[in-house]
Amino acid sequence: MVEPLPRPSSEVLPEVLSVAEAFELAATDPEAIGVLADRPLVAVDLDGASPAEADLVARSLAEVPAVVVGLAQRPQAFAMTTPRFDVLLAGPADSPARPPWRACPEGLDAALAAVAAGVTRAPLTATTLVQVLRRGRGASLDAALTIESLAYAMLQAGPEHRTWLAAQRERPRKEPGRDPVGVERQGDTLVVTLRRPEVRNAVDVGTRDGLVSAFDLATRDGSLQRIELRGEGPDFCSGGDLSEFGTLPDPATGHLVRSTRSPARALARCADRTTAYVHGASVGAGLELAALTGRVVATPDATFLLPELGLGLIPGAGGTATLPRRIGPELTAWLALTATPIDAATALRWHLVDAITETDTP
Repeated sequence: MVEPLPRPSSEVLPEVLSVAEAFELAATDPEAIGVLADRPLVAVDLDGASPAEADLVARSLAEVPAVVVGLAQRPQAFAMTTPRFDVLLAGPADSPARPPWRACPEGLDAALAAVAAGVTRAPLTATTLVQVLRRGRGASLDAALTIESLAYAMLQAGPEHRTWLAAQRERPRKEPGRDPVGVERQGDTLVVTLRRPEVRNAVDVGTRDGLVSAFDLATRDGSLQRIELRGEGPDFCSGGDLSEFGTLPDPATGHLVRSTRSPARALARCADRTTAYVHGASVGAGLELAALTGRVVATPDATFLLPELGLGLIPGAGGTATLPRRIGPELTAWLALTATPIDAATALRWHLVDAITETDTP
């Protein structure tokens, strides 16, 4: 398991501003907001504000280099016009709230503390994450993937990821005894299987290349009606293989590799015919790829997690581009900032998965 950056106490709450206070701060002293001003998070109480007022303050904070959180006990007041905050938290009075609001049965204070803990742990990464998600709104998938890759490369050279990397012990490479990606044709169906169960199907270079080749084959062969993406063993995918972190020559080269050998870009060309069957843990890259498929079917034991903030990184396998297309940027930000695992029932309610079945068979 990954040893993340140290997690600060989640009991320290940031100041919660009224709509008027937040608007005045953004209008009169925007340089007082952000990591460089030691204020990487802004929380705004939306209760009592009109939709127009909430929208106005959201627009005024849209460019600040900080995570902006909107809180409301009664989010139904904004049912017609949802303000564009990075994260939207709805109190227990209206649980379960509907996306893009994150329902908070634990209470708004506890939910806000979880966001604050993530931002405090890695403020540079957290701010970059929300900036990438903001730029991805309305962008094409290709553009969103490029934005993510550039930001990921920048963070690889940043102090938060370097701190994590320096603390890691050397991880022995497990040499594969077979191809890490199985590709089998069954009639008009292509079954693509992650086959590294000994490391919970962690994605290494061989897996990346195998996925690109499999999805390219599916794109070229028009006789294939269905593509199934599966994982062998107890888990669908545990994310990127940590033994390979820090092994590329430099972040710029890594970006160019992602630009040419990207499973997400290859999958996008046949995503409408692809179903991901997920079970056990679906972490990081596994979740990011599954979210791009046309249909996601999960077993009841499936769990979903974005852990990258603890490494001083944002999702790097396309997650900031793929997850928002299913659950919106607000819930994507919540998952990434808090590293909170969600179960299959929550994933279904958020439309992250399309169905839950007792087995991972069609």
